[in-house]
Amino acid sequence: MYTKNHMILGEGNFVLTVSEGQFLGKQVSFYDLFRIESGKVVEHWDTIEEMPAKEL
Repeated sequence: MYTKNHMILGEGNFVLTVSEGQFLGKQVSFYDLFRIESGKVVEHWDTIEEMPAKEL
């Protein structure tokens, strides 16, 4: 589940989103890269990384 979008970058026919949220009960960061063609997503790559706990 995505809870916060941090950044959306676009150049040419590529769009990168940097977000955070929950995955399998853990706080994670999401990086999604899309290739757009004729106004539609034609390719998608992603990675999910667990975020370290914030220290108090």
